[in-house]
Amino acid sequence: MLAPTRIPGFRFIHSPGPTRVPDEVMHAMQRPMMDLMDPRVADLIADCEAGMKRLLDGADSDVFFYAANGHGMWEAVAVNLMAPGKTLLVPGGGHFSDTWAQLIEVLEAAVSGSGVQRTPYREGHPIDAAAIEQALRDDREQRIAAVLAVHTDTASGITSDLAAVRRAIDAARHPALFVVDAVASAAAAPLAMRALGIDVVMGASQKGLMMPPGLGFAAVGARAMAWTQAHPGARFYWDWARRKSDQQYRKFCGTPPLAHLQGLRAALGLIEQEGLEEVHARHRRLAGAVQAALQCWAEAGALRAHCKVPAAQSASVTAIEVDAAQRERGVDPEAIRSMARERFQVAIAGGLGPLAGRVFRIGHLGDMNEATILGALAGVEAAMSTLLVPFGRGGLEAAIAHLAQARVGHA
Repeated sequence: MLAPTRIPGFRFIHSPGPTRVPDEVMHAMQRPMMDLMDPRVADLIADCEAGMKRLLDGADSDVFFYAANGHGMWEAVAVNLMAPGKTLLVPGGGHFSDTWAQLIEVLEAAVSGSGVQRTPYREGHPIDAAAIEQALRDDREQRIAAVLAVHTDTASGITSDLAAVRRAIDAARHPALFVVDAVASAAAAPLAMRALGIDVVMGASQKGLMMPPGLGFAAVGARAMAWTQAHPGARFYWDWARRKSDQQYRKFCGTPPLAHLQGLRAALGLIEQEGLEEVHARHRRLAGAVQAALQCWAEAGALRAHCKVPAAQSASVTAIEVDAAQRERGVDPEAIRSMARERFQVAIAGGLGPLAGRVFRIGHLGDMNEATILGALAGVEAAMSTLLVPFGRGGLEAAIAHLAQARVGHA
């Protein structure tokens, strides 16, 4: 039986998206609409563009906003970079890289002679940079136009090393563009366009940017703009060249999503007020607390981190896998989720794609602090205790110890 619509207090949102929206952002989004020719609209758009450039270290890029989610931004990247006789390389990195590649496969029918290529993926591991280098070395005709890498795969809780991908492209001496999906990493983990030589960063609003879903963005560097202008195709709404304009109506290929832009300006202001380095440090601190708790929970043998490479554990989300033998005995990740949400008011995420029914995921990105992460861990422990899930005790205490020590070190 579902809880009443109104609950005392509030339900903790610990999915990896959508994340909690701060009051300042909600209030900004409730401001009245403006006439599209009002000069304040131009100022709003300019503030958002400049703020995203600062966030992504993309001072030399063009920033485009779309009324879209992350999947829409995948399509925006694909249609701007696809061309006859050219291929997009999607390194294997989990469920979301697979889905991005599948989207491109559907679009191939509209771009004759285009294609998509993948590199192998090992479950529980980050992107294999060596496989990228080999694929580029093997591409002697330089048909590969771009490498499309998912920075953080939220399904698996794994963050790949973008510097390693950059080194792989350079080592192969290949001209491919470097494109990054930062949907789950923007404003949660370090990401620097100029320092890493990234040509395009795309993402969406509902995760580290602390906003409702519905606003997508692409920061496009000069090389990528030159590519799309040299390879015109059947695109209109997504077209970067068409949107590169001083007219706000053309910037959005129609009416701008004003409420979302107001929210974004407020969210970027909160990030800058805290300081981007501190935002990243906070995410690492909270992720470490979840992982400290998981180490204790795993001692009973029923649970384990899905990520098999500790250095690749995401600062955004932790995927917790239930042992196959325990699943056969009735330990159900979905039952844990339901119990945590309905009885203990902690909403966590389930498995996606091949991980459906195998994992549950605790998000720790966006507008969160020590108290919210400890509340989430307590709710998950309470749900597992109620369901008689075998887990090692002391997880909450380990998380507290981690946070206390991290704060001392930070001070």
